[in-house]
Amino acid sequence: MIGYAPWLVGFPLVGAAVLLLGGRALDKWGHWIGVLASSASALLGGWLLFRMIGADPAERVADQRLWTWMSAGGLDVDLGLRLDPLSMTFVMLVTFVGTLIHFYSVEYMAHDPHRRRFFAYLNLFIAAMLVLVLADSYLVLFVGWEGVGLASYLLIGFWDHKRPNAVAAKKAFVMNRVGDMGLIVAMALLFAHTGALDFGTLFDAGDAGAGEGLAEATGAVSTLDQGTATAVGLALLLAACGKSAQFPLQAWLGDAMAGPTPVSALIHAATMVTAGVYLLVRSGPILDAAPTAQLVIVIVGTVTLIFGAIIGCAKDDIKKALAASTMSQIGYMMLAAGLGPVGYAFAIFHLLTHGFFKAGLFLGAGSVMHGMKDEVNMRGFGALRRVMPLTAWSMFFGWLAILGIPPFSGFWSKDKIIEAAFTGEGWQPWVFGGAALIGAGITAFYMTRLMTMTFWGRPRWTEPEYHPHESPALMVWPQVILAVGSIALGGVLAFGDVFTTWLEPSVGHVEHHEPVLSVPVLMGATIAVVVVGALVGYLMYRRDVPAEAPRGSVLTRAARRDLFQDTVNEGLVMKPGQGVTAVLVTADTGVVARGWGVLAVGLAGLGAWLRRAQTGYVRAYAASMAAGVLIIGAVIVLVATLGPTAGA
Repeated sequence: MIGYAPWLVGFPLVGAAVLLLGGRALDKWGHWIGVLASSASALLGGWLLFRMIGADPAERVADQRLWTWMSAGGLDVDLGLRLDPLSMTFVMLVTFVGTLIHFYSVEYMAHDPHRRRFFAYLNLFIAAMLVLVLADSYLVLFVGWEGVGLASYLLIGFWDHKRPNAVAAKKAFVMNRVGDMGLIVAMALLFAHTGALDFGTLFDAGDAGAGEGLAEATGAVSTLDQGTATAVGLALLLAACGKSAQFPLQAWLGDAMAGPTPVSALIHAATMVTAGVYLLVRSGPILDAAPTAQLVIVIVGTVTLIFGAIIGCAKDDIKKALAASTMSQIGYMMLAAGLGPVGYAFAIFHLLTHGFFKAGLFLGAGSVMHGMKDEVNMRGFGALRRVMPLTAWSMFFGWLAILGIPPFSGFWSKDKIIEAAFTGEGWQPWVFGGAALIGAGITAFYMTRLMTMTFWGRPRWTEPEYHPHESPALMVWPQVILAVGSIALGGVLAFGDVFTTWLEPSVGHVEHHEPVLSVPVLMGATIAVVVVGALVGYLMYRRDVPAEAPRGSVLTRAARRDLFQDTVNEGLVMKPGQGVTAVLVTADTGVVARGWGVLAVGLAGLGAWLRRAQTGYVRAYAASMAAGVLIIGAVIVLVATLGPTAGA
């Protein structure tokens, strides 16, 4: 089984290379190479998943060494892959959803002159994410991590002839480099204290049967003292914050909507923003040894889920509203990851269901834009369900899933996180659980606002300026398939705890703790909060929606500006950095460069003065020699005279 794993990466990587190097001969039909490459990885992933399901749980973790990457003295660094339930879950999410997005993009990008290059970047994105999740060590993971960052930069700025798009790509790239420093520091600390970076040595997953798994490891990480484990955990959190757009490194996510809509769907559902959650769950044994780091992760996740939800309430741009939603939903996953063995499996469960309904919502938004001349302002929509019924229904099921209405997918995954957040002692379950509950209500409000402004109410567009219509079949059917996942995936995987049991060889057995409130009470409270939030959103926006956004409250105005995240970043980082740069430039040009210039002028002047002595007359040279002999003689006499006196 493991022998076929390299081809999971190989198919899209070869596809990207062929499309990039193939030249203009592939412009008309080359995009199908990209679709075929992604489809091949999805089919191979499905076959490997089927075989892994049929294997004994103790045999579901397999490492394959490909070759020696580098060798220096006694150090040999191998490049290898790991197949286990956690990596295979991500493989199927990335390849299946990614392939649907490839098919959708065939029509969405049909009139773009650079469609071949776009599909090359999509293939590169898929390949990089697969390297990240299949890596058997942090070092190989880092290669995929950087590849994902590069591909996102290329795709966000794909239409780089528009300056805002190029700036958005640069912003995402730079902010992710801040997070990358966290991963580099974590790797350095691990190597310094354990001498290893591969998961087998660090975590010693060993026999994964009977609930023994990665999260119960006794490998090299068990030798870390709590202080070191905490430092590594916090460094990993910094990395995750950058890649998954968590507080305080979340400012790039909204601007990333500058890229084509299929890119937004891929980034938010299956690739970039999920990488941080994967990193933390994969590093579970380290976090288990660092309670302080776990608490900080929970705090960051809680702040982010509320932060993103508030921003989503004020966005009129349909894509930016969904981007804020992603930030908030990833916050739920981070919160669960910080809860340790209680929440690891639930974080991945919600990540998987979220991948389906969020991809469907983004593709639906792209379908709306396709029918509305690329308009993104929801204030100019309304009643689009009449002319785009399939898009409306697919987004409707995604809306129910993200709200967590039973029996849709989000109910089975997000409610488990809320339940886990209410476990523990003291103030923590009330604060974190209460925030998760409030976040569910705010989510219901802003997502209902989005659906109401877009599909319900009266039309706020006029013919012939706009002529909304249903998208072509190749764009609609991926939405329909994702809608089916939004309806049924959560219930299927929750039945008999099949998904959490499946993940045990990778994340360990889910520890059960009784929440401070009974499960039926929590379930009822969550549904009630969601219904109230949805009802308020519908009543507020079901009638007239002004073409221009009203001034709104202080909080509304702040949310429109992303709660001043750019202002804070500029004040704390950018402007001080510009000041330091200005000082260094002044020092370089005014002191260093000018100083060397003065020295050069001085030496030139000295040379000119000395050059006067070169007259070409023999008598002048003879006089100079005589003067030199006299000076030397005088010095000798002076030294001889003063010598005895000095000695006395």
